[in-house]
Amino acid sequence: MANPTTTLAVRADDLRRLLPPETLTFSTTADIHPSRETIGQPRATSAISFGLEVKSHGYNVFAAGTPGSGRESTIVDALVGVAPEMDRPDDWVYVFNFQDPDRPHALRLPPGKGARLVAEMAEGISAVQREIVRAFESEEYDRQRRSLLETIGTQRNGLFEALGDFAREHGFHLELTPAGVISIPIVDGKPVPPDQFAALPDETRVSIEEQGKEVQKEIAGTMRRVRLLDKEAAGEIARLDRSVTLFAVNPVFTELKEQFEAEPQVVMHFDQVRDDVASHYQEFLQMQAQEQPGSMMDVDRNAPGILARYEVNLVVDNSETDGAPIIIERHPTYYNLIGRINYRMTPGMMITDFRQIKPGALHRANGGFLVLHASEVLTQPFAWAALKRSLLYREVQIENMGEQYSTVPAATLRPESIPLDIKVVLIGARETYRLLYAFDEDFEELFKVKADFAPDMPWDDANVGQYLAFVSRYVRDNDLLHLDRGAAARVVEFGARLQDHQQKLSTRLINVADVLTEATHWARKDDRHVVQAADIDTAIRLKEYRSNFVEERFQELIAEGTIDIETHGEQVGQVNGLAVISLGDYAFGRPSRISARVSVGSGKIESIERAIKLSGPIHSKGFMILSGYLAGQYGQTVPLAVNASITFEQSYDGVEGDSASSAELYALLSALADIPVRQEIAVTGAVDQNGRIRAVGGVTRKIEGFFDVCKARGLDGSHGVIIPATNVRHLMLSQHVVEAVQQGMFTIWAAETADQGIELLTGMPAGERLADGSYPEDTVHGRVERSLQRYAEASRAFSASPDDADGSSQVTSELM
Repeated sequence: MANPTTTLAVRADDLRRLLPPETLTFSTTADIHPSRETIGQPRATSAISFGLEVKSHGYNVFAAGTPGSGRESTIVDALVGVAPEMDRPDDWVYVFNFQDPDRPHALRLPPGKGARLVAEMAEGISAVQREIVRAFESEEYDRQRRSLLETIGTQRNGLFEALGDFAREHGFHLELTPAGVISIPIVDGKPVPPDQFAALPDETRVSIEEQGKEVQKEIAGTMRRVRLLDKEAAGEIARLDRSVTLFAVNPVFTELKEQFEAEPQVVMHFDQVRDDVASHYQEFLQMQAQEQPGSMMDVDRNAPGILARYEVNLVVDNSETDGAPIIIERHPTYYNLIGRINYRMTPGMMITDFRQIKPGALHRANGGFLVLHASEVLTQPFAWAALKRSLLYREVQIENMGEQYSTVPAATLRPESIPLDIKVVLIGARETYRLLYAFDEDFEELFKVKADFAPDMPWDDANVGQYLAFVSRYVRDNDLLHLDRGAAARVVEFGARLQDHQQKLSTRLINVADVLTEATHWARKDDRHVVQAADIDTAIRLKEYRSNFVEERFQELIAEGTIDIETHGEQVGQVNGLAVISLGDYAFGRPSRISARVSVGSGKIESIERAIKLSGPIHSKGFMILSGYLAGQYGQTVPLAVNASITFEQSYDGVEGDSASSAELYALLSALADIPVRQEIAVTGAVDQNGRIRAVGGVTRKIEGFFDVCKARGLDGSHGVIIPATNVRHLMLSQHVVEAVQQGMFTIWAAETADQGIELLTGMPAGERLADGSYPEDTVHGRVERSLQRYAEASRAFSASPDDADGSSQVTSELM
């Protein structure tokens, strides 16, 4: 029988993939043409190109992947490639609504004409005021007004003359006073005062009173005719003033309309402005009387005067845009997305008008592209709902958030919505995409294109070339030193180590870029003009040193015995398991002692971590698989009358993952068979119910973590790690581990089954069933089976004792 210690050992050449520098065909990366293309993302770039080409509604793009994989730069590069070839979108302005002032009009203009409209309107209104003042100061206007007033005055005088004649005919004299017309009776050609009037004979007095009534009637009628004449005169004056105003301003507005004759909405607005100016010419004259020039440049833009309503609020200006706009919104709040309405503080209140309407990112990106980060949009109150609403209804409606939640209705503006034609690119994690797809009913309709950025790319000659083309580009763009062939090879190997795979290179190029920057720093400190392999190694080593404080503390605790990890000798029911601790920017492997104790019982196998809720669901699943393994391996011929407890010693944090399930199984088998396990060997790997060893993550870090512990205590050639055979391709071990293996001081074994693992740990054959269904005695399985038989017999004997005649202690087989 072959010795598994030899047959399962992984060759040193298989522990790390190297890129021989002599296979590279350049002297330094200065010889490599820099690549401006995204590398290693054919799926994502294809999806982005498709999403940008499709014009149908809902084909917005969600770029999913890990940060640092080039998502945003890839998207921006793609947008920069297509946007300049597209038509410039239109400008948008808001203007005063003369029919409904609370509902400002939104006007669309060709690109560049928005700013022109603002300037032309300002100049036009200034000209309007000058022309109005000039018209009303002209001799012609003065003549027409004087003539009109003289005509009215003549008619008015005629009425009063006729009234005077009527009064004299009836024996009365009339006097005009501020209080009105007073009639005084005349007797014998003389006015009669009130005291003398009472002394007149009754017949005379009655006659005068009767005549007085007729005079009063005539006075009332005449005053009515005078008032009608005054009203008619005011109307004639107003018509004259309006006619003069229109005559003065029509040339200005005619010229304006000629400049914008292709924009019917603008022409209509000019007509409304002209009519409003004609109705408010007095305000223009008052400004002149108060010595206010009234120029649009001189008027306070925050003042709500007559001139303010004629301004134009330019909210989208594409005069300087080259093709379609590309907007990357870094702070996508509700207002930054859809715009806002500002308010001004006045005594006792807040006021606003259409000039205070401010655009959002959706306005600026309209007709082009808007790039957002999903996490930023989703964490801003109401921003995600506002974005969805705008995309669903294809319009941007500006409204203040407070209106929706205020308990008291408040007067405010309701600007007309602006039609939306936009392509949104949302950048986020894959988990964010899955959650939105599952729980947001609108997401699938709005983001039909998923651009999935892969975390890695195959390590082949073509991709190595792309990797180094990226290096050449980054070095040139950031004024770094170029790399020689040895350094370039180290960078490629570093990319594989980042991915923990001998056939893959990491596409998280931000990490590669950091190493290039730091390697340049160390090369320059040593007065080198080219980065060498030693500089790359220094950059990687010192970058890890800045982050591995926690790892060193763990190593110290193990070295001083505070954390008890045995690396020599043998123990029953005790195995060194391996785990990975991630600190965000750094991960390291940490050995843990896994122990198992067994006793007669009811077939209950318990994880202490699971019982006290310190384990996650994946660990719990992996642990429960052990019960299935025991039942299938031994429960066919003998009842599992055993209780077992398994735990991670000196572990007080949560436990997650199934990578320790094989180590837990080995500890349990050792305890059941009463066979000691070698402590100089650590174990990682998941196990299935049939005893096959399955791949796990982080094998490189796990091996290095146990290696460092063994090295600190002295390597003697007996130390090593058992890993799943399917994990060999994931090994990218550090050079000092590889050298120890080459020297025979450390060994890595690749196991395919639990039987191979237990043989390595115990030095005893696992055993295969004989023809009678039993296992040979001098095997691990044979000894486990005999132990289970003894437990079963003890359980039956205990159940049959007189003290338990009522059967209350009957043992049942319970598999947890």
